[in-house]
Amino acid sequence: MFDFFKKNDNEKEKSFWSFSFEKLKNTISNTAQNLVSDVVSTVEDEEEFDDFILDDMEDLLIKADLGVNLASSITDKLRKQTKVKPSQIREFLKNEFKQVLEEAGDTALNFNDNELNIYFVTGVNGAGKTTLIAKLANNFKLSGKKVLLAAADTFRAAAEEQLDIWAKRAQVDIVRKDGIDPAAVVYDSIKKAQNENYDVLIIDTAGRLQNKHNLMQELNKIKSVIDKLAPAALKESILVLDANTGQNGLSQAKQFSEAVNLTSVALTKLDGSAKGGIIIAIAKEFKLPVKLIGVGEKLEDLKLFNTDDFINALFLKK
Repeated sequence: MFDFFKKNDNEKEKSFWSFSFEKLKNTISNTAQNLVSDVVSTVEDEEEFDDFILDDMEDLLIKADLGVNLASSITDKLRKQTKVKPSQIREFLKNEFKQVLEEAGDTALNFNDNELNIYFVTGVNGAGKTTLIAKLANNFKLSGKKVLLAAADTFRAAAEEQLDIWAKRAQVDIVRKDGIDPAAVVYDSIKKAQNENYDVLIIDTAGRLQNKHNLMQELNKIKSVIDKLAPAALKESILVLDANTGQNGLSQAKQFSEAVNLTSVALTKLDGSAKGGIIIAIAKEFKLPVKLIGVGEKLEDLKLFNTDDFINALFLKK
């Protein structure tokens, strides 16, 4: 949780970032059905585990976007033991998933009061990156922070215009210089943020994976500018993933990790998706915690991720 929540203990401020357990349960209901209920109902009435049952279970976990490696690891663990019975599969999976998420790291979004906080946001085009940035800016703004956006996706048609529109809706400032070197935009943005005492700078970036080499060079150049001008201010390098991409998210995480030292994941469009199991797969494969989840289309529909709440909602019996 944010440091300023601990200091101010402002319940209204917290409400911009958190939401009720009931809403979380509804948001991930399709994922819970796909990842938990279907697996449990297939297994729990059996007397003992055998290869046939475990192969079916592994297939279901893979189809639920848990990832091949993690699905195989879980079923192999069951093959090598005799204590856990099929009737206990719900509790076994709950403990396994929770352990994976906890080992990926703290889910609290890093923020320090009384200094500049930079959030470097990456992700493929179409993942919902621009709208997530707007929602993140809006939450910070409502929390009383002075917020600046850097429109560093300078070559995609209408990217700057889209971010500009969102900036106006969230009532935050923006540095926009269409068509120039993205690193130059970031340079000017950091200077402005430092000179004018902004609390938060959120950097939008391109996501052209079809031209991977150029994209990775661009992201590296932006990172170099941050490292030169404000290394201590970089609080998060966030990968934005669309929940509906499922296991393709693993490929995206790998490619962006090669260019940027990612610290966390933001999962968009989680509401209604049955593929939220990707949260656990990425935590396992890359030791990246999910810190933000998009749960709707409104500006306020960006929430902090909480491991305990997610696991409890995922395994809630209907």
